[in-house]
Amino acid sequence: MTVLTIEELAAALQPGQAIAGLDLGTKTIGLSMSDLGRRFSTPRPVIKREKFTIDAEVLLSFAEKEKVAAFVIGLPMNMDGSAGPRVQATRAFVRNMEQKTTLPFVYWDERLSTVAAERALLEMDVSRAKRAERIDSAAASFILQGALDRLSLLGRAALDEPDA
Repeated sequence: MTVLTIEELAAALQPGQAIAGLDLGTKTIGLSMSDLGRRFSTPRPVIKREKFTIDAEVLLSFAEKEKVAAFVIGLPMNMDGSAGPRVQATRAFVRNMEQKTTLPFVYWDERLSTVAAERALLEMDVSRAKRAERIDSAAASFILQGALDRLSLLGRAALDEPDA
C-alpha cells in the first residue's frame, strides 16, 4: 500500500475506477463510495469499530466487493492547522493497513466536514437519532466529494495543458 497525494492519485487512476471515502472515528468508520465516473459521493452504512484486525477485514471485504481503487481518508487537523491525537490515530490506522493491502490511501483535510454533514442532515429534517447513525457516513461523503471535485479539476487542467 502506498500513501499518495491527490495529484499522484489523479495520475494513477484509470477511467471507470471508483474510490471510497473514510471518516475514521473512535467508535465507527464512516464510509462513502464514488460512482464509476468519479463525480458523486454516496454515503454507505457505517462500520462499527471493534478491533483493528476485524475493522480491516470488513473494510477490505467492502473494497473487494465494490472494486475500490483507492481510499480517501479524512485527516482531522485542528482548526489552526496543527496535528493532534486524532491525526496521529488516523496515520497509525493507515500504517497498519499497509500490512494488509496494496490499495493506495490519500489523506484529505477534513476540517468542518462533520459540521457540513450535520448541517445537511438538519436541512433534510433528519431526526436526532437518525443523525447520530448517519453522521459519520455523511462526513465521509463530504470528504470524498471534496477529493472528487479536486480530481475533476486536475483532470480538466491536464486537458488544457499543451503537449510538451
